[in-house]
This record gives sequence, C-alpha cells and structure tokens, in this order.
Amino acid sequence: MINPPKSSWQAVSVLPGVSACEAAQQMSKKRFLTRDAPRLPLRDCDHQDTCKCKYQHLRDRRGEARRSSDSAFGATPKAMSPERRRPGERRERKR
Repeated sequence: MINPPKSSWQAVSVLPGVSACEAAQQMSKKRFLTRDAPRLPLRDCDHQDTCKCKYQHLRDRRGEARRSSDSAFGATPKAMSPERRRPGERRERKR
C-alpha cells in the first residue's frame, strides 16, 4: 500500500495535561507547524518535573477549509453555475 504524501502543513497543538500550568492552557488554543512547535514541557511550565502535557497531532495548521478547492468534493455547487450559452454560440470578435 502506498502512503499518501505528507503535507507540509502538518501541525500540532498543545494538549494540556492534568493540572496544567497557565502557559499550557494558553498554548492549547494555538496551532503550530510541526517543525515550529514548542518543546514540552514548556519553558514557563510550573510543573517541569511532572508535566503531563502532550501534542495533539493535526493534519493541517489551518482550521477549516477556506476555499472551495480545499473541500473534499472540490468546488461547491454554488461555484459551479450551469452553462448559459446556447450550443454553437461564441463571443463576438471585436474588429
């Protein structure tokens, strides 16, 4: 079985552990490209020796699809308007 190509947008977010520090709580709302993710435990962690935080792996750093081409189905039906030209009809040439 062929593995799908890895996305250059693979990302992670910090998943705070039990009794997580304030730094981890704030970081949990952010997404980081995998190569740019902060190391765990976080530098400002109050529980350096007992930190239970982990990374939550995400397929994409972006949240939801922003373009119709990002959709699993391609363009949305609204973007695909029906053909309005009659058969054989062409634009007039300007002379």
